[in-house]
Amino acid sequence: MELTLLGTGAPNGLPRPGCPCAACAIAVGADARGATAVLVDETLLLDLTPGAAFAAARAGHSLGGVRQVLLSHPHDGPPVEVPAGLPQPGRVPDGRELALLTGHRVRAVAMDAPGTGYAVTGPDGQRALYLPPGGAPAGLEEGAVESYDMVLVDVVRRPDALARLRAVGAVGPTTDVVAVHVDHDVPPGAELRRRLAAAGARAVPDGTTLVVGVYEDVPDVPRRTLVLGGARSGKSVEAERRLESFPEVLYVATGGSRNGDTEWASRVSAHRERRPGSWRTTETCDLVPLLKDDGAPLLIDCLSLWLTDAMDAVGAWDDAEWADGGERELRARVRELTEAVRGARRTVVAVSNEVGSGIVPATASGRRYRDELGRLNAAFAGECEQVVLVVAGQAMVLRG
Repeated sequence: MELTLLGTGAPNGLPRPGCPCAACAIAVGADARGATAVLVDETLLLDLTPGAAFAAARAGHSLGGVRQVLLSHPHDGPPVEVPAGLPQPGRVPDGRELALLTGHRVRAVAMDAPGTGYAVTGPDGQRALYLPPGGAPAGLEEGAVESYDMVLVDVVRRPDALARLRAVGAVGPTTDVVAVHVDHDVPPGAELRRRLAAAGARAVPDGTTLVVGVYEDVPDVPRRTLVLGGARSGKSVEAERRLESFPEVLYVATGGSRNGDTEWASRVSAHRERRPGSWRTTETCDLVPLLKDDGAPLLIDCLSLWLTDAMDAVGAWDDAEWADGGERELRARVRELTEAVRGARRTVVAVSNEVGSGIVPATASGRRYRDELGRLNAAFAGECEQVVLVVAGQAMVLRG
């Protein structure tokens, strides 16, 4: 089964008409995208968009053989003109299945937003799922669906849709996840590719023909990632974004509750509110057992607070205690942590502060903390497949 993506952009296309944003300004050439529409084996058209016939011709295809046109979402603005020879567009009621004379079967998938998803099974049994913009499947049950060979989904705006599909086994290790309905939420080009790769997905240019069931060399999600950054750099958001397309993430908060500190409580609350509801949270600095266990991905936020706790425990702030075994004990704790990271079999994303580029601390204890955090970051980074530095909300890949 072949799917030709006549467009891969949001309903208004990319760049959006008249939009002055930076993402739209650089969405030119191969990064410009028409509204998403998918031609299946030149016989089924999913979503009719303006200029679909010309888009098909540019891709070396024709709409002349299309026998069914299905719409996945409400279209704003004036009605789209139906090219001569095409059947009138329609929608399939949720849960119903449509059988085509060509041997294709199309089942309508209920969504949690206005629109309809379509599960398409080809004559040879290949299975693809196409979801509308801004929508995620509703009412999925584990074991109720088989794994799809290909999924076309709004990865950027609805990463939780991908998480839901993974949770029930509809997206497996061999599923080709392709981003569609791409809008100006992420700068096009390298940044979009980086964001998608972190979710195990990819984007393709308009006019690309995809063969369902054929293996594609999509970058694997890094098993261990360290995200560095200064204060309010966006490092925690970057770390959370990397796992929001996966279900059952365990968020490890190393900062504790700090009873009575209202400013800290508001920070913790803000973090919790932006995390997916399916994530679990544990407050602990005992990271080694978690790293040694199998299970859901870990998001550790953050190593700098873990270090504060470790330095408290070994008496690092007292020069005498530091010289009389405290430094040696801290080195042992850091070594134990990094060895656990090396042996970790679960996905790990850790956050840490980068403090070595600013003002030299005025106190000896401040300088000691700065130095030890630099050593910890370097040791932890040495065990990670990917290391990212976040500056002003922009992620720069240092490794991987």
